Amino acid sequence: MGRIYNGMPAGDLGAEGWHKPWSGGNGGNCVEAMKLGDGRVALRQSNDPDGPALIYTRGEISAFIRGAKAGKADFLLS
Repeated sequence: MGRIYNGMPAGDLGAEGWHKPWSGGNGGNCVEAMKLGDGRVALRQSNDPDGPALIYTRGEISAFIRGAKAGKADFLLS
């Protein structure tokens, strides 16, 4: 695998290792996540598996999850 970068085609990361931790019964349109070998996390849209992947550091994903658990993302639902 070549250089991993934000916005790269998600298909270039391979088909194995993607998970749907946030599937909400919305007809298959989910966010999929993959933990990369260096600890970063890739996210992609399940209905566009070859579209762009967003690449986050472990610290960025950790901060997001902690913030979401604390209710700091609740404004996205209202």
